[in-house]
Amino acid sequence: MILGGVMHFICLMKSHAAYGRYVDTSGSTSMVPARLAWFLQELPALLVPLILMLTTDGNNGTGRHLMLWTFCLHYFQRSCIYSLLTKGRPYPLNIMLLGMVFCSINGFLQAHYLLHCATYHNTWFSEACLLAGLIIFFIGMGINIHSDHILRNLRKSGEMSYKIPRGGLFEYVSGANFFGEIVEWLGYAVATWSLPTFAFAFFTICFIGPRAYHHHR
Repeated sequence: MILGGVMHFICLMKSHAAYGRYVDTSGSTSMVPARLAWFLQELPALLVPLILMLTTDGNNGTGRHLMLWTFCLHYFQRSCIYSLLTKGRPYPLNIMLLGMVFCSINGFLQAHYLLHCATYHNTWFSEACLLAGLIIFFIGMGINIHSDHILRNLRKSGEMSYKIPRGGLFEYVSGANFFGEIVEWLGYAVATWSLPTFAFAFFTICFIGPRAYHHHR
């Protein structure tokens, strides 16, 4: 995950990930409607942890389930709510399939670690890192959802043009939606305090950080 993040950062600072405003619709690439693509791409990160929870024997502890349900909450919002509301351009099939693979692997990594590897003591619920991490997570999630709402409202029905967003954190950063998601996963990493979650937060920064940079330019 960490190596993949470094490689993506190097590549994406030089070129664009070919979806959204950077997709070439004039080529021969197979395209998928944006709503269907986002639903299918994000869904494995919700289903894989749920399947692991249902198939894992024994009492895994409140702490483990709390953090895993927090992870699933994000992907429920992305796959079942965001996908229905998005007004984005058609999505390249190959990018969607790669997204599904990543979400499957990451969903397994996070769920396997929390269900089978992590150990949280009874005093964990009163520790500062849990409370601070959850607060940061939900602040980031709120920023991400609100920023997506602003972006959607820039377009009238049927429009595909891009405009400079105003309002919310867009007054301070060009990619407020990306900023919110980065804050979200950093908060999640702080709350769980584990290598797999920090690796995912690092990958998120490396993947959507360069995209925010290109959007700003």
